Amino acid sequence: MFALFRENVRIALDSIKTQLLRTILTIVIIGIGIWALVGILSAVKALENTISGSFASMGSNTFNLQRYEFEIEQQGGGKRKRVNPIISYNDIREFQERYDYPYTQTSVSFVGTRNAEIKYGNEKTDPEIPVYGVNEHYLSNTGTKVQMGRELNFFDIQNNNKVCILGSDFLKNLFDTENPIDKTISIRGVKFKVVGILESKGSSFGNNQDLKVLIPIQAARGIFTQPNINYTISVKVEDKSLMKDAEDAAIVTFRNIRRLSPIEKNNFGIERSDDLINRIASITGVLETGAWIFSIITILGSSIALMNIMLVSVTDRTREIGVRKALGAKRSTISTQFFIETIVIGQFGCFLGIVLGLLTGLAVAYFAKFDYSIPWMAMLSAVIISFVVALIAGLYPASKAARLDPVESLRYE
Repeated sequence: MFALFRENVRIALDSIKTQLLRTILTIVIIGIGIWALVGILSAVKALENTISGSFASMGSNTFNLQRYEFEIEQQGGGKRKRVNPIISYNDIREFQERYDYPYTQTSVSFVGTRNAEIKYGNEKTDPEIPVYGVNEHYLSNTGTKVQMGRELNFFDIQNNNKVCILGSDFLKNLFDTENPIDKTISIRGVKFKVVGILESKGSSFGNNQDLKVLIPIQAARGIFTQPNINYTISVKVEDKSLMKDAEDAAIVTFRNIRRLSPIEKNNFGIERSDDLINRIASITGVLETGAWIFSIITILGSSIALMNIMLVSVTDRTREIGVRKALGAKRSTISTQFFIETIVIGQFGCFLGIVLGLLTGLAVAYFAKFDYSIPWMAMLSAVIISFVVALIAGLYPASKAARLDPVESLRYE
């Protein structure tokens, strides 16, 4: 049995060699369909890994009060974002005083600037460094850890200490081989002592999260005095089962601060990391569906091409089939041979598509700075799809070859 199967495989490979150009074209068509599937799914997976990783750092037990949610309200025939008032310093101060839900901690922060120049001795950075004013809970609520030194504490915030925490890229961009702890840097002429270095988080969408400065919120307000500064409030709940109640209490508190009547809608947004990740998953799900549709259409075309090449092969080898039948070959033997040919061609196309798809995914992840992971499910699906396509495409040609009359076949020229 195995010897017969091996002989059929050998005959199939020999037949493929005799019609090499048609076979290569068919393999390329199948490969394009598999390439689209694996390439798009791997790129989408890399995108999802990157975005989900960024938002997951907030923790599933954290929610934010901010100026807007991600949704856009419908007004009239078009889409227009409702204008919400900024979250002001008075808002965050009043929220901290009023909000006392148990087992929670509140972080407040704002972006002082995204274009600061940081100086250390005779060295200085490009004027593109973001500086954040934060309180002592900012690191914990955002899932950020300190690699070296210490975090900002309660006394740093209350006493308006001129201390700061730097992103990990400053180790190579500003301090080189020096230990930065207790060194003094200058931001807009104000000197700050470095007390900590953050763990590396990498970058996403061109946003380098390792090149930023965190300073106490009061010190930041003294340096960055532009009007209409918008603050962000982040609440971390120790017990996840209390998340909903803590969130409801925060909404009620902030509505009272904004003096909203019971019939008025919220003029602020509330976001949880879980909600963001679910939205990302829904967006990437649409992209994955599009990849499947595009790939199936392409693979359908390749199955027609594969069936065509096998029908031509049956016609070209009519006499050979007649000789084999005259020598005692059974219908099952003839049909198996043609099935093996289609499966071999399909798997060659599958291999080509998987290689091109992986290279495409790697290239996208490399240039876009995404977190790449091998799309095992896409690869497994590609193998199964190419196998099924080969079976379907080879069914009619194999059946036609098996039904040929040996006498008529031997007369065929």
